[in-house]
Amino acid sequence: MLSLHALWVSTGTVALAEIGDKTQLLALLLAARFRKPWPIAFGILAATVLNHAVSAWLGAELSVLLSPELLRWLVAASFLAVALWTLKPDQLDADKEKLPAHGAFIATCIAFFLAEIGDKTQVATVLLATRYSPLWEVVAGTTLGMLVANLPVVWLGHRFADRLPLKAARWTAATVFAALALWVALRGID
Repeated sequence: MLSLHALWVSTGTVALAEIGDKTQLLALLLAARFRKPWPIAFGILAATVLNHAVSAWLGAELSVLLSPELLRWLVAASFLAVALWTLKPDQLDADKEKLPAHGAFIATCIAFFLAEIGDKTQVATVLLATRYSPLWEVVAGTTLGMLVANLPVVWLGHRFADRLPLKAARWTAATVFAALALWVALRGID
């Protein structure tokens, strides 16, 4: 029987971490600018798969290169750092964000790929890949988590985005990351 445990953990972790994140605000900005939800959705998918595949590969490589004990404490500390980071709401600086006018899909691919570099969901993908396998489940799960969090924003637009309980979502995500940190610290990576 197929477990898909890594897929579900990755999906839930990233979906919670993404709520209120700058890429969710970016999805709202793109939806308002282009008003073409399908190209934006496919752009988010393409950028996330590429970014998170590279991130998961890096996480898997780190799990081979580092000793299990060192990796255990690095992952626990990193999850704790992401938990604290999650509590800080992101803000999109509209003056600095320049989107290319080459179409919704290309603009979304470029903007999402760049926005994900160093983002907490990318860090979470690296960390999840050090803990879970197979990698395809981690990449599929983190990508699905991004889509679960961002596609409603794309389709519903700013009209309902203002009503989302972002503070509660950030606290829930922070609690999940803190629990993952504690779990890794107590149980280890293996």
